[in-house]
Amino acid sequence: MESLLKRKSIRKYTSQPVADEIVRDLLHAAMSAPSAANQQPWHFVVVRDRNILASIAEVHPYAFMLNQAPLAIVVCATEELGDFKHYWVQDCAAATENILTAAVANGLGGVWLGVHPRQNVQEIKQLLKLPAAITPFSVVSIGYPDEFPEAGNRYDRSRVHYDTW
Repeated sequence: MESLLKRKSIRKYTSQPVADEIVRDLLHAAMSAPSAANQQPWHFVVVRDRNILASIAEVHPYAFMLNQAPLAIVVCATEELGDFKHYWVQDCAAATENILTAAVANGLGGVWLGVHPRQNVQEIKQLLKLPAAITPFSVVSIGYPDEFPEAGNRYDRSRVHYDTW
C-alpha cells in the first residue's frame, strides 16, 4: 500500500543512472500485470540514449522531463492478438501503473506520458523503429527524484457507491 499511496508524478530527476537490476524489476512488475485472457499484449522499449529521449521530448508535447530523465520505458502493444484484441489498452494501462508503483518501491520517481491514441504515435513509432504491428501506448519517464511533492489523500467517499448508484 505504501508504494501505491506515495506515488506522485515526478518530473525532475537527479543525474544518477538507474541500475540494470532495477530496470529488470520494473519490467518484471510490468509483466506481472493482469491482461485479458492472459494475452500479455505488451512489449517494452527501454530508452537510455540521450538523443532518443530528447527526440521523444520534441515530438510529445508533454514530455519535456525526458530531457533530464536518465531513463524511459515505452510501453507498446502488439496488434496481433486473438479474441480479446480490444483489451490491449487496459492491459497496457495496468502494466504502466505497475511500472510506476515499482519505481516508488525502488526509490525512483516517474511520470506517465500517454501516447495512444493522440500524442504523435507515428513519430514515436519512427523514432523507436517499431514494427508496423506495434503501437506505442505510453512513455514512462523514470529517475531518482529531484523533487518531493507530498502525496495527498485522494480518497473521496462521495465517489463510492454500493450495489446501485
